[in-house]
Amino acid sequence: MATVSIIGTGNMGTAIAGIARKAGATVEVIAHADADKPVTGDVVVLAVPFPALAEIAAQRGEQLAGKVVVDITNPVDFATFDGLTVPADSSAAAQLQSALPQARVVKAFNTSFAATLASGTVGEQTTTVLVAGDDDAAKAQVVDLVKGGGLRALDAGGLKRARELEAVGFLQMVLAAREQIGWTGGFAVQA
Repeated sequence: MATVSIIGTGNMGTAIAGIARKAGATVEVIAHADADKPVTGDVVVLAVPFPALAEIAAQRGEQLAGKVVVDITNPVDFATFDGLTVPADSSAAAQLQSALPQARVVKAFNTSFAATLASGTVGEQTTTVLVAGDDDAAKAQVVDLVKGGGLRALDAGGLKRARELEAVGFLQMVLAAREQIGWTGGFAVQA
């Protein structure tokens, strides 16, 4: 099984670390502020807010070359909570891939809340992680990690699908913020 580095110690990072450990991966969790600690994982999960991606790419670009880099962010405009901060024909993941051309960027985990990742369920359904990326081997590593952790994973296609995944993640956040659903709920995919 892969070694996984998670940059970010919040709820999402903690939940994803639990999934990776359950899958049998060796996991290291690195605080975002600990920029001097080297990243050793084959798979690197960026469990940070969207604005931190540019800083991480600038600081750790060489370390991330050749690695599977998982972007879990939703580029939400938190000032207005009324839209995404990336152009409609782009995504946070596409911008990250541009900033890290030697990495293999995969979008995943952004359409689930930390609680549903940790519990493994959304209502009566097993939590489904949607995965997008241009490198099939990189996506397969993430899918295997998710499935090994007891969740479902669906391949949503190329990295260009990240914009739709980010829109779904944003919609789910809006519904929770408006108390239409709980932070322990969300969308479920039923096959």
